[in-house]
Amino acid sequence: MKQPVVSVGVSLMVSLIQLSVITLLLVGCSPSNSPSTMPKSTSPAAESPIAETIPISEILPESWQAYKQQFVQADGRVIDREANDRTVSEGQAYAMLRAVFADDPDTFAQTLEWAENNLQRKSANGQPTDSLWAWKWGRSATGNWGIIDRNFASDADLDAITALILAARRWNRPDYLDLAQTKLKDLWEISTVQVPATSRRYFLPGPTEAFLQPDRLLLNPSYLAPYAFRLFAQVDPNRDWLSLVDSSYDVFNEAASLSSEGLPSDWVVLNLGTRRLEPASPDLNVRSVYGFDAYRVWWRVAIDAAWFEEPRAKTFLQTHLQPLQSQWETSQSIPAEMDLQGEAIVPYESTAQYGMLYAAFSVVEPDIAAEMHQQKIMPTYENGIWDGDRAYYTQNLCWFGLAFPYAAIEDWLEG
Repeated sequence: MKQPVVSVGVSLMVSLIQLSVITLLLVGCSPSNSPSTMPKSTSPAAESPIAETIPISEILPESWQAYKQQFVQADGRVIDREANDRTVSEGQAYAMLRAVFADDPDTFAQTLEWAENNLQRKSANGQPTDSLWAWKWGRSATGNWGIIDRNFASDADLDAITALILAARRWNRPDYLDLAQTKLKDLWEISTVQVPATSRRYFLPGPTEAFLQPDRLLLNPSYLAPYAFRLFAQVDPNRDWLSLVDSSYDVFNEAASLSSEGLPSDWVVLNLGTRRLEPASPDLNVRSVYGFDAYRVWWRVAIDAAWFEEPRAKTFLQTHLQPLQSQWETSQSIPAEMDLQGEAIVPYESTAQYGMLYAAFSVVEPDIAAEMHQQKIMPTYENGIWDGDRAYYTQNLCWFGLAFPYAAIEDWLEG
């Protein structure tokens, strides 16, 4: 997902990181804000009998096969067709997660191998710096294909490591667990930070030097995955991953309190002086709005509720889904983006949002989840694809939402 510039360090290295992160921010992994690529408004369920005729148990394998055909090359590269056919680390990680849930070890191995071979971060002299993945690969201004931005997006590495742990357990692959443990060491050292002012450790969206300033810390709530931190603690006991569960719920709740409607935000800032979260200021070039990043908060919290029965997760969903539930019950539609006052800032809806809300409402209001599936998710579905054959982001969020809470997962949650 998108990464912003926040560091003001004086070294040339930090300056270069900042310049690179600006690019990440402007063209991040979620759909472009260009009207030509915005999701179409969904049609009423009555206009689409497919919503009533295809059970989810058939949709999931069909859409996975369609996704592989349209978005995954034979060598394992996942293509974001909404953004100049680039590849982002997020896409490789999503494919790995989906492959585990779909019991597709071949696709898992292919997408992992491509990422390991092509997204390795290296220093100026060509030596590997760590085991994390550069976030963007594609065609450069000179026409060459390769890494365009060597910074990493920590949500991708988090999802990839989660997939490795689950794959190791599902398919009895200790080599996958070894790789996950190697990556965990680097992720902890490079993308978490202990903040003395709050006595908390936080999970950052990327490199510490790009997101930590002397007076503030930039956070993306949708990168926070308490269920993943619990899995990490199981396989990497030398690091206090469970501390990130507590700081994640702190961020979820305090970030939502910035909105008068209690909605999560794409980005927030931790003021190290006041020890409070604040909306992002304009100089950071990111927005504190309920948008395409924030959708994933519902999904990540819902997983923690389902897999680990975390009471804070269910309470969060019961409390903060209320404004969206009210909108749904009143108008049967929810805007794709809203400001902190809950006012729509775009005139369209998002199928991707409904996919994530399906997972969340499945925990607290299953009848509403079923309504969204019938009225908003399935009317945009045709031949295994939602919103057309370029909508990379929508395919993933809808699939993850409908697959929730994932078959037989209980067998993989304990090592």
